[in-house]
Amino acid sequence: MRQGCIISLPVIVVLSAICFIYYSTVFIFIDGWLGLSTSSGVLNVFILTATVCMCVFNYAAAIMKDPGTVPPNFMPDIEDAETPMHEIKRKGGELRYCQKCSLFKPPRAHHCRVCKRCILRMDHHCIWINNCVGHDNYKVFFVFVAYAVISSIHSLVLLVGSVTHDAQKDEQHNEGSINTTYIISGVLLVPLTVALSVLLGWHIYLILNNKTTIEYHEGVRAMWLAEKVGNVYRHPYDIGPYENVTLVLGPSIFTWICPTSRHIGSGLRFRTAYDRINSIST
Repeated sequence: MRQGCIISLPVIVVLSAICFIYYSTVFIFIDGWLGLSTSSGVLNVFILTATVCMCVFNYAAAIMKDPGTVPPNFMPDIEDAETPMHEIKRKGGELRYCQKCSLFKPPRAHHCRVCKRCILRMDHHCIWINNCVGHDNYKVFFVFVAYAVISSIHSLVLLVGSVTHDAQKDEQHNEGSINTTYIISGVLLVPLTVALSVLLGWHIYLILNNKTTIEYHEGVRAMWLAEKVGNVYRHPYDIGPYENVTLVLGPSIFTWICPTSRHIGSGLRFRTAYDRINSIST
């Protein structure tokens, strides 16, 4: 469990937006268009409630779960035959060492200036969860985004359907307040749905290639330097799309949308393309 403050203004904003969208979708869009007593209305309420609950649960887990801290006694073993690759500094060629934490950095670990510590397999620091996204909470963060996209698209469809239905009516009750809710919901839902969909697509790309956001930007530079001398750069942790997905989401497809993370390991060592080559050759 994460230590320290977990509530911040961005977190309150996110929770407030979720509550407003859920309330307006159920009690205005669904009730005004389909009706809460109809089978289609009940079905939509059930589906939306389920996805929103999963969204909130994973959001809370992403906030409260520690992203992964480097053990104080960590020491890279350069003679370990099972670790064929050690990350080194760009300049000097030494093993990566954090001067601020006074610790060696495991592969894929980086120091977060906000959290003031090194994070295992750090992806980025997210102000919307007031936490780093790292090795231990990356899956719940990804699943939260996935459920948020599903919920926002569902709500947006119901908003459009409700507006179209009301436009066809000859008379509308509480027209002013309802129209205001439609406008606020539309202004909130459209950019939110687009932004979340882009974010989800970005992290699907990262998962398929077994990269973090930091590694992607580092890889762009590494690729440029490799091409400059006539070499071909390949991300060392890319072991194939399916294997990459199972490393993050789990070995069973039935657990991919569930907040389980027992499969992820310690975060101190990761399978690499070299491991795969060695296993094939043997």
